[in-house]
Amino acid sequence: MSVAESRRIVLFRHAKADWPQVTDHERPLADRGRKDAAEAGRRLADTEIPFDLALCSTATRTRETWKLAVHEFAHRPKTVYEERVYEASPGELIAVLNETPDDAQNIVLIGHNPGVQGLADVLAGSAEGDAGERMGRRGFPAAAFAVLSFTGPWKALEPGAATLLDYWAPSE
Repeated sequence: MSVAESRRIVLFRHAKADWPQVTDHERPLADRGRKDAAEAGRRLADTEIPFDLALCSTATRTRETWKLAVHEFAHRPKTVYEERVYEASPGELIAVLNETPDDAQNIVLIGHNPGVQGLADVLAGSAEGDAGERMGRRGFPAAAFAVLSFTGPWKALEPGAATLLDYWAPSE
């Protein structure tokens, strides 16, 4: 693919986690989280974005969210479990995305707040329709996702370079 073609990035926050007596990294999904993760997967499948790559935090709740969501897809993208996505800042997430091979046109990043919401805010230089208003009003609750697009190589992804195309959150 040409690097001049439009790329899509979906920023997907893990679903609702439980609070058992385990480390933060090992927290599993709550019952509601499992339900919302599957619903988010159906909504992502409805976008018909042909994902080439999924970058997923190594935390238990993100891995469980992705496993339930991707089950709804007709085509499962290559998944890379990336330790640097856990507790990452928007700048650290941009650095991870800048390393994405240019043959990957569409990616989904499954991570945590406040990094995922911050990244959506930082990348979106503009928004289509009411997506920006809805995201601003709702924030980025568990299992929410934002769909952004930008043109250029992954190494050129920087603040303000993307357009927010869509936003979804449970109970949207």
